[in-house]
Amino acid sequence: MTSEENSQNYKSEITGKIIGAAMDVHNELGPHYMEVVYQRALQKELRSIRMNFGREVEIPIHYKGEQIATRRVDFLIEDILVELKAKEDLDSQDYEQLLSYLKTSGYKLGLIINFGAKKLQFKRIIYG
Repeated sequence: MTSEENSQNYKSEITGKIIGAAMDVHNELGPHYMEVVYQRALQKELRSIRMNFGREVEIPIHYKGEQIATRRVDFLIEDILVELKAKEDLDSQDYEQLLSYLKTSGYKLGLIINFGAKKLQFKRIIYG
């Protein structure tokens, strides 16, 4: 197995753990709370499974190789950007937002998790 394949397997394992934690939160709380409630609950779940993460993390925004700003993401787990939503359904703007964060920050993998739908929604996004 190449180091790239090992890295992909590792990232798949990490995103699987994140999604599993999110499913536990959604199963417990259901779909009718504000995003901050899900952030706090997911934080508790991530701690319980001993994942390394930061909540409300500032990430750099680069333009032509120079940092020009920062943007706050809901979670940075390992090196995966995670954005939470609490809405009826995900739309193209949600995907475009995370893709923009990935493109300008240098991170390669992102995950959108929507707690607002009847069934938990999630999408992995890879840049580059």
